[in-house]
Amino acid sequence: MKLSPLSGVRPVLICGDGVAAYCCAHLLSQAGIPFLLDRPSRPRLPAIMVSEGAIKLIAEIFGREDLFRELPRVQTRVVLWGSAGQAHTLPHSAVVVSEETLLDSIRPQSAENDSVLDPQWTIFASRPLSVGCTEQRFGSRVARAFSVTLNSDALGCWVESTPDGWLFLVGSGSGEGWLLAVGDADAARSRLIGKQIRDIAQSRGKFPAFPRIVDPLAGMNAAGDGWLACGTAALAFDPICGDGTAHAVREGILAAAVIRAIHDGADADKVLTHYESRLIVGFQRHLTNCVAFYLTGGNGAWWHTELNSIERGISWCKEKMSTFPEFRYRLNGQVLEPALA
Repeated sequence: MKLSPLSGVRPVLICGDGVAAYCCAHLLSQAGIPFLLDRPSRPRLPAIMVSEGAIKLIAEIFGREDLFRELPRVQTRVVLWGSAGQAHTLPHSAVVVSEETLLDSIRPQSAENDSVLDPQWTIFASRPLSVGCTEQRFGSRVARAFSVTLNSDALGCWVESTPDGWLFLVGSGSGEGWLLAVGDADAARSRLIGKQIRDIAQSRGKFPAFPRIVDPLAGMNAAGDGWLACGTAALAFDPICGDGTAHAVREGILAAAVIRAIHDGADADKVLTHYESRLIVGFQRHLTNCVAFYLTGGNGAWWHTELNSIERGISWCKEKMSTFPEFRYRLNGQVLEPALA
């Protein structure tokens, strides 16, 4: 149900131009809470694989049941990992879409911010971070992205580990695709992915591919004005586990629910503590999922180093969680409410 705008409420400033920011903006608007969107200029990713689960989640939040219905689905994932002698074909369901197309489909209908002097709350969904934050980094791996021409018009994805990294290839179904090379992985020396590629263009640049989290994730000042980090400004996941889009939506839902709960009179400190603890638990779950991949991907120094970093991250999460109380709230749909005793 769409609520009437709250009179006398200072706006929420949302700094970001991605899925998490747009999700926050949409849900705050639905709750009648005024917001202003500060969209930084940044390059767009040429292609994103969005899982069926993420599409359904976005469609439910934004009321877009037709979202990407016309696009063909990637239905298989071919994996050659670790010491396996042959590749395995697994069922999959996703679409490949440009980031620009994805964001155009959910961009909120609101005037952008030119000068916000006094927001009551700020949601950081992109860099730069709030003053006083530090980023905890668990790994050193870097990924390189390439546009590629394939040997066929296949629509699908391929994943392969190499002695010093791993490769991820997506075919668009039109003979074109894109390749992600993590670590020192080289498609020319691969057993599976190299056979799919006819030509590789110049790299589109490097970016971090290791998990990282901001500490702290939220805060308030003495005047009662607060902030929280969301989306890529809060967490960054290893692309090996996929579906960062769904994670971004869930973070946007929780961030909007936290702001709404505080506007409705909930204790801000307790709600922000819940927000931090939920994000840390999610981050720890991601790291735990990564362990299996890096434990079996290879036996070389690169794999051992990155695995050690992941395990260090799990320990960090456990130590942080030991300082938080048990969860006092739960999400009921898109509303945060006290947990039942």
